[in-house]
Amino acid sequence: MTLSMCCGMAVVFGQTYQVPVSEQHEKMLTGRYQPTWESLETHQTPEWFRDAKFGIWAHWGPQCVEGSGDWMARSMYMEDSREYKWHVEHYGHPSEFGFKDVLPLFKAEKWDPEALVERYKRCGAKYFFVLGNHHDNFDLWDSKYQEWNSKRIGPKKDILDGWAKAAKKAGLPFGISFHADHAWTWYEPAQRYDIKGPKAGVYYDGNLTKADGKGKWWEGLDPQNLYQQRHPMSYDSWSNGKVHDQWGWGEGACPPSQEFVTNFYDRTLDAINRYHPDLIYFDVTVLPFYPISDCGLRIAAHLYNKNPRSVVFGKILNDDQRKALTWDVERGAPNELIDIPWQTCNCIGNWHYKTSIYEKDGYKSAETVVKQLVDIVSKNGNLLLSIPLRADGTYDDKEAKVLDNLEAWMSVNGESIFGTRPWVKFGEGPVAETDIKINAQGFNEGMYSKLDARDVRFNQTKKYLYATALGWPENGTLVIKSLAKGNPDFKKTISSVYLLGYGKLKAQQTFEGLKVVLPKPCNDIAPVLRIQK
Repeated sequence: MTLSMCCGMAVVFGQTYQVPVSEQHEKMLTGRYQPTWESLETHQTPEWFRDAKFGIWAHWGPQCVEGSGDWMARSMYMEDSREYKWHVEHYGHPSEFGFKDVLPLFKAEKWDPEALVERYKRCGAKYFFVLGNHHDNFDLWDSKYQEWNSKRIGPKKDILDGWAKAAKKAGLPFGISFHADHAWTWYEPAQRYDIKGPKAGVYYDGNLTKADGKGKWWEGLDPQNLYQQRHPMSYDSWSNGKVHDQWGWGEGACPPSQEFVTNFYDRTLDAINRYHPDLIYFDVTVLPFYPISDCGLRIAAHLYNKNPRSVVFGKILNDDQRKALTWDVERGAPNELIDIPWQTCNCIGNWHYKTSIYEKDGYKSAETVVKQLVDIVSKNGNLLLSIPLRADGTYDDKEAKVLDNLEAWMSVNGESIFGTRPWVKFGEGPVAETDIKINAQGFNEGMYSKLDARDVRFNQTKKYLYATALGWPENGTLVIKSLAKGNPDFKKTISSVYLLGYGKLKAQQTFEGLKVVLPKPCNDIAPVLRIQK
């Protein structure tokens, strides 16, 4: 490693970093790829990923225990929040019963990884993702560098090992997501106290130390290895939304220590070396601790050197960074055809299991999922879909219905998804012609909520062009303008098309478009036309 010190900063491979990683414990695998953008840009997203198109994600961990949804381990320390009130009512005040005390309640007692992965595979998943750790900083494996882990506490199981073996048995590429790099700022509310009420001024348990555990269930464990709050609060930390402005380690975020950064690096390499993932995902701006540390660049180089056919995802990437990493868009999509492969990550509910979504019938339907998938694939993207699991390791009956309906559509129409490539244009229709902007990491899926039969999406193989209407037209007639007579993009005369799940249909090609009279709907979601090239 080329490293020199200048004015308190470290110069690594010609780049200056405020918080460089230490390799005292875990060494980055050397080889073709170096931890620089110039080197990582020589890695290309593999063809297997482009063929896969659809993955399922088990975004599952101890934050599912209370059924309060995503980020509950942060929100339970925000006085007057819904999560705080529910926690106080059912478990006690966060000065006495904090998130560390929720961990033993995560039992995973009904978890059957093989059955789950096989179920997801039947729904069309071509790769499978799991949570390695979340912002709650709890490792879901027998972690060498984090004592707060699932082998020691809660399930007393190596969760990653079980998932990895199930994915291997099913023949699916395996992905792990790592989110714990933001525990430093994300857990800052655990340093707070109530402003009002009988506990006013009593600090929450985010300030506890190992010495405070004497005689407690967690005796011998250091809460600070979980909460990571041995540091001043970030600027305006009591403002609950400020953490979003500071996600990229700016806007007054308290800088992480080298010890914390290196610990995340060590844990991530430990998991990569043990479970051999084909994909890794970071819930960050660009890469973990970028641009103040070389941590994320080193992890990416390590995985690429270990597995040249691997994929590393990053968010909010510029054009050059998209050459080195695969761009991930959260809960949304660009409304244009992207030249290089990318991915949307989304969920049918909340990222962590939320009981109220079940009670209010709030899950995305299989129809919504399929429409999003078809739209994304037409733009050269993949969809990674999370199916929230309850703390016991099972999905509920309403999620089962979504999976059933998804499997039914995929089993007939999957050929129009898997192994395809974009056509000369991604689609036509009102939504296709709307200027839809990305909001930060994504978060524009609401703009796609009105997809219907007027919107058609295209993709192709060497032999066929597929045209999918995102709904069945009420009058039974579909007119595809992009395939009008004389269209230079598809010069072959079209006299018949094949409707997947039904059979051949007569087609009339006019100067207004390709006119197809459809039969009674043969599926509940969307008709797919297969056209000979």
